[in-house]
Amino acid sequence: MKKFACLILLASFLFSCKEKDYTKFTNDPLLYCKTVKKLNDVVLYNNFSPVVASRNYAYANIAAYECMVAGDSTYQTLSGQIRHLPAMPKPLAGEKIDYHLASLLAFVKVGNAVTFPEGVLIEYYDDLKQKARNAGMPKEVLNNTVAFSDTIAATVMKWSKKDNYAQTRSSEKFTVTQEDGRWIPTPPAYSQAMEPHWCDIRTLILDSAAQFMPPAPPVYNMKDTNSAYCREVMEVKRTVDNLTDEQKHIADFFDDNPFNLHVTGHVMYATKKFSPPGHWMNIVGIAAEKSKADFDKTVAAYTETSIALFDGFIACWKSKFKTNTIRPETVINKYIDPAWQPYIQTPPFPSYISGHSVISAASAEVMSHHFGDNFAYTDSSELEFGIPNRSFKSFREASIEAGWSRMYGGIHFRSDLEQGTIVGKNIGEYIVRKLHLTRNEDQLSYNSTK
Repeated sequence: MKKFACLILLASFLFSCKEKDYTKFTNDPLLYCKTVKKLNDVVLYNNFSPVVASRNYAYANIAAYECMVAGDSTYQTLSGQIRHLPAMPKPLAGEKIDYHLASLLAFVKVGNAVTFPEGVLIEYYDDLKQKARNAGMPKEVLNNTVAFSDTIAATVMKWSKKDNYAQTRSSEKFTVTQEDGRWIPTPPAYSQAMEPHWCDIRTLILDSAAQFMPPAPPVYNMKDTNSAYCREVMEVKRTVDNLTDEQKHIADFFDDNPFNLHVTGHVMYATKKFSPPGHWMNIVGIAAEKSKADFDKTVAAYTETSIALFDGFIACWKSKFKTNTIRPETVINKYIDPAWQPYIQTPPFPSYISGHSVISAASAEVMSHHFGDNFAYTDSSELEFGIPNRSFKSFREASIEAGWSRMYGGIHFRSDLEQGTIVGKNIGEYIVRKLHLTRNEDQLSYNSTK
């Protein structure tokens, strides 16, 4: 009898050790950062446009967040805060669930469903479950966790399909006109306008795509060399013609072109980088690691930033395709120098306002809310593309530099950047005011010393 009792005690001891080991595995916030990076890599290698990428990140993070919320009473569901987001499924009373693993699995499952080709993240999904088994997670807990994660992922996916994305796949193509001052395709690919109907995508927090519309851009006027428009054109040309090494580094660092086409004679090839939302997702991970944010705070920061990126692009695209303004390259080639080229490649959509400026300013406001107004950090995101790091005193400083990188690159006018920054800041501030992720929002505020 004593021998039997000892065996029971030994089994209990081994089981408790395994559960302790498993807790350490699932509590690691860097694992969530790694998981977001997995999706980021899929987005990169499959050439998703920046706006579509923002959709991938938003829905995947929201699914992860809703799993996390179910296990942490200090956080609040987004249902009702995102007015059209339905109530989320609740776990059954008494069920043992690892909510951090559920968050990871839901992120991967939703990310896998909204990317192409579907299924590319399944191996990573299976690896996460195997890690749980190897760490000693009881089969019942793993089954409960997977089942709960699946219900959240399915609810988010069903909701996501009502955002008009599918309808925009079959919308009429954008009509290019030769009217003075209007956008036309640019070298070297002369691609058609990218996602001209993106402003029809359902917003998450904004009331509509037009909620923060900028004023009209400067009136197109190349006949008067003293006109505000002509002065902006000449500023772009002078800037690119006299770039310093520092300005080139800034332009390269924030280029974030997911498909940069190179043409040499009859040879064409493309190089890839993160898109702008992918870059900002990386920055969230850098900030979370430096601040030593726990798993739940890390998920919250990623989620709110991805929402800012998503709504920011929708609002920006409303302005772009309403004003339909020409790019600097086209104007300079036509009126000043036919052989002139920008430092970086002009993307295939209208100029006003700058997408980089909008989404960077929006992200900076949200991230300042989570990590502090003067959170200094070094951005190492571009090292994998051979571009040296840059350091910043704050997220807002980085967002301003991201905007000006487009002037240094020769692809945007001053007004594009300045008005884009204003719109983005307004969007970020609005999202911070509207969303209350914790029951006490102060718990999410970090100061720069943390």
